[in-house]
Amino acid sequence: MLRLRSCILTRLLSSPSCASPITPLHRLLSAATADPSPAFAVEQYLVDTCGLTRPQALKASAQLAHLKSPSKPDAVLAFLADLGLSSADVAAAVAGDPQLLCADVDKTLAPVVAGLTGHGLSRTEVARLVSLGRTIFRCRSIVSNLPYYLSLFGSYENLQQLLKQRPELLGCSLEKVVKPNVAFLRECGLGDCILSTPRILSTNPERLPAMVACAEGLGVPRRSPMFRNPQVLSRSKGTLQRLSEFFISEMGLEPADIAHRSVVLTYSLDSRLKPRYYAVKFLKENGLVKCFPSYFTIFNMIDKVFVERYICPHKEAAPHLYQDYVAACKGEVSTRFLSA
Repeated sequence: MLRLRSCILTRLLSSPSCASPITPLHRLLSAATADPSPAFAVEQYLVDTCGLTRPQALKASAQLAHLKSPSKPDAVLAFLADLGLSSADVAAAVAGDPQLLCADVDKTLAPVVAGLTGHGLSRTEVARLVSLGRTIFRCRSIVSNLPYYLSLFGSYENLQQLLKQRPELLGCSLEKVVKPNVAFLRECGLGDCILSTPRILSTNPERLPAMVACAEGLGVPRRSPMFRNPQVLSRSKGTLQRLSEFFISEMGLEPADIAHRSVVLTYSLDSRLKPRYYAVKFLKENGLVKCFPSYFTIFNMIDKVFVERYICPHKEAAPHLYQDYVAACKGEVSTRFLSA
């Protein structure tokens, strides 16, 4: 500000017509305070040009605040349009990976597309991969990893279905993560799990044996058909340990009981298993139900049916039952349930 004032005074004092300083002063101030060229409105660009909804644009713009002009995003959008992406596909791709708009077309996107098509994918198949909206499309490793995955899964169609669940799989290290996990699963006789449980392939190889051991500890032998339930292996070691403590220590079940009903291992412990167990145990301890099916049958019911059969009929005899059940589903177990 001091420099501005000094500059203005110098110009005024050196002006040949100092008798009327108002006009040059006004001119100088106007030039000094004129607005710069308008900033690039990223959020509006995402809505108007990329087809994002306002909430999507607001979220995505946080990752694009450094953009000062639409030149690079325009180049990316032109490239995607030439690749064959529809407006809806472009919106999905950008919403899922906003920084795709910052990618260098010549150095990153074009070489990736060339590499994928070089491995036999059509441009339409590549476009579908882009529309998943994940950062993997900006990683060159997907080109070198693709042949292995095509061989592992048998076809691009199978691979694409799995990538919808675990798109980051293409970016995982084959040598350090994927191949060791595949070898271990096949060694255990669990090769079928490779296709049905892509999450396992990206698991830390050091954790996978522990997860299998936990499942076996719950009475599910690794070579049994029940072990191949995809979600059993997808549970973390800590989750399986908590399930083990609940079924064996708290409910008093034997591993063999669980082995024949392994689907219960896929249910949420805190929002399904425990609330129903506590509710039915409360009914039994208070003599409100004379005959009811096994806990496994109760666990398998959809929530609406469970509430209609075991909660609603006892509103008068146990007015707090519904409230306690809802609280238990949120992880807040009442003293009435715990003391039953």
